[in-house]
Amino acid sequence: MTDYRKVNNLVGWVVFLIATAVYVLTLEPTASYWDAGEFIACSYKLLVPHPPGAPFYLLVGRLFSMFASDVTQVAWWVNLLSALCSSGTVLFLFWTITILARKLLVKEGAEQTQGNLLLIMGSGAVGALAYTFSDSAWFSAVEAEVYAMSSFFTAIVFWAILRWEAKVGEAHSDKWLILIAYLVGLSIGAHLLNLVTIPALAFIYFFKLYKPSFWGGVIAFAISAVIVVAILWGIIPGLPSVAGSFEVFFVNSLGLPFSSGIIVFLVLFIGAIVFGIRYSIKHHNRVLNTALLSLVFVLIGYSSYLMIPIRSSYEPTIDENDPDDILTFVSYLKREQYGDRPLLFGPQYNAQPISQEEGAPRYVKGKDKYINTGNKIEPVYDSKDKVLLPRIYSDQPAHVDAYKKWVDLREGQTPTFGQNMSFLLNYQLGFMYWRYFLWNFVGRESDVQNAGVLWFGKDDPNAPARVLESEARNCFYLLPLLIGMLGLIYQVRKDERNAFVIGLLFFFTGIAIALYLNQPPVEPRERDYTFAGSFYAFSIWIGLGVMGLADLLGKALRNTTSRAAVATVIGLLVPGIMAAEGWDDHDRSDRYHSVDSAKNLLDSCAPNAILFTNGDNDTFPLWYAQEVEGYRTDVRVAVLSYLNTDWYIDQMMDQSYESDPWPLTLGMENYRQGTNDFLPYMERPQVAAGIDLKQYIELVKQNHPALQAQYGAGTTLMTMPTRNYFLKIDKEKVNQMDIVAADYEDQIVDRMQWTITKSLLEKKHLVMLDLLATNNWERPVYFSTTVNSADYIGLSDYFQLEGLAYRIVPVKAGENEGGIVNKEVMYENMMKKFSFRNFDREDIYYDDNYYRFSANARDKFATLAAAYLEAGDEARAKEIIDHCFTVLPLETVPFDYYTPQFIPLYAALGETERATQLLDLMAQDAQKALDYYFAKGSLFDQEIQVNMVILQQLVGSAQELGLSDRAAQLEQQFRQYLQRMRR
Repeated sequence: MTDYRKVNNLVGWVVFLIATAVYVLTLEPTASYWDAGEFIACSYKLLVPHPPGAPFYLLVGRLFSMFASDVTQVAWWVNLLSALCSSGTVLFLFWTITILARKLLVKEGAEQTQGNLLLIMGSGAVGALAYTFSDSAWFSAVEAEVYAMSSFFTAIVFWAILRWEAKVGEAHSDKWLILIAYLVGLSIGAHLLNLVTIPALAFIYFFKLYKPSFWGGVIAFAISAVIVVAILWGIIPGLPSVAGSFEVFFVNSLGLPFSSGIIVFLVLFIGAIVFGIRYSIKHHNRVLNTALLSLVFVLIGYSSYLMIPIRSSYEPTIDENDPDDILTFVSYLKREQYGDRPLLFGPQYNAQPISQEEGAPRYVKGKDKYINTGNKIEPVYDSKDKVLLPRIYSDQPAHVDAYKKWVDLREGQTPTFGQNMSFLLNYQLGFMYWRYFLWNFVGRESDVQNAGVLWFGKDDPNAPARVLESEARNCFYLLPLLIGMLGLIYQVRKDERNAFVIGLLFFFTGIAIALYLNQPPVEPRERDYTFAGSFYAFSIWIGLGVMGLADLLGKALRNTTSRAAVATVIGLLVPGIMAAEGWDDHDRSDRYHSVDSAKNLLDSCAPNAILFTNGDNDTFPLWYAQEVEGYRTDVRVAVLSYLNTDWYIDQMMDQSYESDPWPLTLGMENYRQGTNDFLPYMERPQVAAGIDLKQYIELVKQNHPALQAQYGAGTTLMTMPTRNYFLKIDKEKVNQMDIVAADYEDQIVDRMQWTITKSLLEKKHLVMLDLLATNNWERPVYFSTTVNSADYIGLSDYFQLEGLAYRIVPVKAGENEGGIVNKEVMYENMMKKFSFRNFDREDIYYDDNYYRFSANARDKFATLAAAYLEAGDEARAKEIIDHCFTVLPLETVPFDYYTPQFIPLYAALGETERATQLLDLMAQDAQKALDYYFAKGSLFDQEIQVNMVILQQLVGSAQELGLSDRAAQLEQQFRQYLQRMRR
């Protein structure tokens, strides 16, 4: 081992330890919002997460979870997997940079000088540490998500091809190519992003073994594209799809038992591979042999996916899509539940289908064969309505409105090719890629959704406190960008081929992904983590920028060692500034409210309850709390969007821990895919005034002709014959069960009556009605207060608030918007059971995800206090308000949409001075925010709307306080802002 190898290994491991220490110190101790709660739960018990799954990640996560001393430590250990994957990425990035730097600095066979050694190590350290502290990489490193592992595979695969390049000509050098194939196969079990590195790998192979030429490069690129497509569509869903076709044929046509077709396919496939390998050996065909061995090792890595159907067959509590047979497994792999986006050629948002055609048949596993539930229906569009690179394709109203802002699209106008390209360049590339790129290497304005780039300095007298005081307001003074550009220029001048390869890696892990994703104009959160591979590639140039600096210093410093030392010290300022700016907003070491919010929601429910939720942040923390910590497993969480699927409804009919199966009248034959997917509204005069809900459900069960209607050629659907429904109430039983607040027991109705305003019932609405009709008040049924009100299907008149959830009760709310309040139960829940750990600490950073939940909690505290005030209990109302601002103080949780409610409450308690002070503070804050966001433009519509509502509420609050002049002033300001908003 040479001295260079010793130093290279030593410095690399030191950089690894630095990155590991950083990530461990800032690691989140529990489940983060978004997908982390699901991944931790599924890792801990090897459950089946949302398609297309991440089985290799789950298997490794399971190993890490076994080190936990108790269940509350499981999340930290699974989060640690991301930290170690990220620091592993940093390690291989360091070694990649030093390989490339050595090529630039030391000619083959030349002696290694001390100055060159220092400069190479300095380049590696600066580039690797810059990536360590980059915004997107750091974010993924401290939570349980797949992107850290995906970046690790990108780093190790690229390093491995450079190692192969150095070993070409030696015996067994192709083992590096086999290793790469195996790593690519493993990476499929984490995320597919690693596949886009293949074109860059192909050009390293091409430049090493062939004389470079234009057409040779074209062929190399074409072959790499074929490899990507072969893996992405041929291996991942393709092989299981072929196996599925064999299975259906052998079972349905030949009458053989289940799995016989799969066995035949495997025998034929394995036999073909064995024949090919033996043929390559016999004829000494090295290329064919290497290619076939690479295929085998890709498949060995990909075999981690066998975990999905194996675990699904055991009917686990989280079993998304229920992929326990080959056909449902193929659907799972293809992510069919998410639909398709047009990529190269397709219709635009206002294109209307001219007909429809039947696609592939859909099968479900029956008793002794596979049952065809109907073919997929594919819309057919006129060729004139299709365009090349359709970017303006979504017909969702919110998306259409956003398209109009981005490309000046007029009402009803068919977008031109130029408008599609404008949207691609301005939004999909400019806003959704280059903005994120600049966040990482220039600076970020704040953590407000759609925040821009912070170019020079952090001071801005016009910015509101929410922006100016945000820990996510980071400024790097362009230093990472400039040194990266210097590194790019330096490499282009010294080594065009490798600069081209790094450029390919940069392009395919960034811009190409943006092209492939074809993102709509509205996203629920920022998506920068998708492009971490591109930021990894740019970090290589940041490292090589140290060599560029040394080159610039050549005239001033003749001594190579001194020049290397100065360039390294200057270069280290870049990761130093990135670390100093980014530490506070990436430190999650004391954040717990993601799990606290889940437990608070569960504690809002009575025993053995059924709780309807939205998805993601509403649901995944609940799954974590129940599956990992075993918290309130008596509550059955039901995700409304999943209730549109038969597999999820089927799971609701199973026992789950302490939660009993759902009481339903309709059977799975009524909920099977293709049956009652939606029930259109077609009024029947006989029941226009209303229909008994139990009778309606019974008619649906019978598939009664009275509810049937023709819908298209040869299609019969069940319908919704009226919008008005009623349910008779057994008042005696309801009183015995003590489910209604004591204040309202005398208001229990003889029958519930409500109106569904929707034009059709989705399957989720049908199962909700079935549950309400069949349950007979045996089990408490709740909606999370964050559920979209459109999914209440008219039942909100019968809501009873008991914390962060509404309970359905047979009491009509009347004037009480949002239902009645069960004061005593809600007080017990919110004041004694709920937890808001560390929300009162100013040294802990919280982002918008946390503030949404704290705002919801504040709203419920205000509602509860108002209920006690209305009942004349001022002491308890004051206690509730004081508790609210103790656990959620204004110093750490900024003003939100619901805070104005406290102004009249303070006034009613006689604290006029405090009410006036709060009003003035909020008015000043809202006005400053509106001025700032109006100047920024329509990207901040949501922030503008929120602050407009706040200002409007403050007008009413000022009137209630008797401050007529102040109310008039605020109203005038509101109208001025309203005019600006309309413009």
